[in-house]
Amino acid sequence: MAKLTCRTAFISDVHLGTPDCKADFLLDFLQHLDCGKLFLVGDIVDMEAMARRRGWRREHSAVVGQILDMASRGVEVIYIPGNHDAPLRGLAGQMLAGIRVELDAVHEGADGRRYRVSHGDEFDPEHVGRTWMLYLGDTLHRAICWANRRVHAVRRRMDLPYLPLSIIIKSHVGKALAYIRGYEERVARDARERGFDGHICGHIHYGHVRTIDGVVYLNDGDWVEHCTALVEDASGAMELIHWTGQATPLGRASRETVLPSPAGALAFAPLADCRANLAELEATSRQAA
Repeated sequence: MAKLTCRTAFISDVHLGTPDCKADFLLDFLQHLDCGKLFLVGDIVDMEAMARRRGWRREHSAVVGQILDMASRGVEVIYIPGNHDAPLRGLAGQMLAGIRVELDAVHEGADGRRYRVSHGDEFDPEHVGRTWMLYLGDTLHRAICWANRRVHAVRRRMDLPYLPLSIIIKSHVGKALAYIRGYEERVARDARERGFDGHICGHIHYGHVRTIDGVVYLNDGDWVEHCTALVEDASGAMELIHWTGQATPLGRASRETVLPSPAGALAFAPLADCRANLAELEATSRQAA
């Protein structure tokens, strides 16, 4: 398969050390990736989960090895820890095996647009002093991930493509949608107040491309449920892609136009079989609105 060539790539919420991490898909993505800069936007290693139970596998070590190899070959790798690998925030400003650790970063695109990059947990009210809500949310999320693992195992035995169960839940449960929209608006408002053109984050495991009051909101998704990444091409356009052996475009943001990633396309079509081009995705988004 041909290389996926891009200027910059963003991944987050890998959760190495947990049984839900789709390390095989991520390793394949990284092996096909040809980029000058790689942002690790938090929750790459799940230190919280590893403190509770053992979940590290051979494929997880292979992912770490691939990232280290990329750094040794000259790829600029920036690690911005999240809430699940928060102890690494104490290393901010330092180099770790050729990888620069930062609390957040500013990325200037090839088209001149400026983005703040952070994990995004600072915009989540459930991670600011609401311990019981945080516990409840994590418990429900683990239940969804458990169900997702079972569905994936059955579909794999039937030789069917990977389909994230959680995207259906998040796209059709009113409270989940309200939470996601509120989160996105808080992120965009902060970027606007800071004078940025957009914000790139992860945290909520919901990859999305959209504009909010003139600010570009870009969430690179996760590698626990949805296997998505954000890539920037040579022109500065940002594209959200799904990867389970090949790239499927889900949304695009260039200086001229933004084609949002429609929830409907994610919820009702097996992502690895989705061949719709970006124009069709835009039409689907309008129909779903």
